[in-house]
Amino acid sequence: MIDILLDVHTHTLVSGHAFCTLNEMIAEAQRHNLAIFGVSEHGPAIPGTCPPIYFRNQHVVPRQYGDMTLLMGAELNIIDYEGNLDITDTETLSSMDHIIAGLHKLCYTDGTRQQNTSALLGAIENPIVNIISHPCDGTAREIDIEAIVLAAKRTSTLLELNGSSLNPIRGKKLAHDMFVSMLQLCKRHDVPIILGSDAHHTASICDYHHAIPLLEETDFPDALIINDKPSDFLSLIGK
Repeated sequence: MIDILLDVHTHTLVSGHAFCTLNEMIAEAQRHNLAIFGVSEHGPAIPGTCPPIYFRNQHVVPRQYGDMTLLMGAELNIIDYEGNLDITDTETLSSMDHIIAGLHKLCYTDGTRQQNTSALLGAIENPIVNIISHPCDGTAREIDIEAIVLAAKRTSTLLELNGSSLNPIRGKKLAHDMFVSMLQLCKRHDVPIILGSDAHHTASICDYHHAIPLLEETDFPDALIINDKPSDFLSLIGK
């Protein structure tokens, strides 16, 4: 397994259903010797999360902690079958270091295969989006995974293998098979992926123990995993 140097999909208590402060998360990330740590609070369509002004004020947070770079971004919500997001204001979006977009049952209604694929493709084609979070966790039960993979390759958008989605306690029964299909197609088409812990507590930072077996099952090449390549990651997100 690669040496994990970045984890950029995490949440603090600001997201409303996470349990640790920003400083607690940063301190734990430093203990993991990360080169890049990213905080990505939920967009406003998730109940209880922060208002847009929180994102606009992220400039007050230092971005360097010893040898570790902090990214302050967001996990925005795909809210319809066109792939529209729950924040569109240019000023707010420009305040973010990285932008993740994903489907969440609280603000997305599972549609047909065509509708779900269209929703994900719309987000992938959006130039502000760097990462698609848990695209194959079963929130959209039917999608054209190959079309998603090919679009991600064309746009240099990273697809996430989400460790939290694969935790059996989440009850996401479709996630294993769908993520395996995604990995097989990414391997076939030479498309890089990113591992995401989706940590909502310090204990879950860099926790990929539910994801690693899928990498082994598919004999997924280390060369296509971005988590040990911080310079390549920053290049991909335009930093």
